[in-house]
Amino acid sequence: MQQLYETGFLLAPNLSEEDAEKIINQLIEVISQKEGRLIRQERWGKRRMAYAINRFGEAFYVFFHYEGRPDIPVELERRFKQSDTVLRYLTLKKDTKGALRRKKKKEPGADEKAAPAAEAPEARSAAGPAAPESQEGK
Repeated sequence: MQQLYETGFLLAPNLSEEDAEKIINQLIEVISQKEGRLIRQERWGKRRMAYAINRFGEAFYVFFHYEGRPDIPVELERRFKQSDTVLRYLTLKKDTKGALRRKKKKEPGADEKAAPAAEAPEARSAAGPAAPESQEGK
């Protein structure tokens, strides 16, 4: 059964462009060797990180979108753990149907139901001052 995945990883910024390219190509080969299909890859380049990892303030950001069997992300993660140049990685399993959960639009009747509730505090505030005055008169 084919599943959609997205794997993002950060490469150390002290790598040369050629070394980074070599590592990325090796990881792409893992996907093809395991009979997966690379749908898209995103290379954001060297970017500043929110916090330092291993004393690095920047990293090469790379994302793979692919489909395949569950053994592909397992093999990628095994290779990430073996490499000192990969600072962080994360693999997400995506929805196979491609349907995104969206917020439901408010029903037209919902606004009408909310209007009487908004009027209730005003009615209380109008009745509120009368109650203390009657207690003072006693």
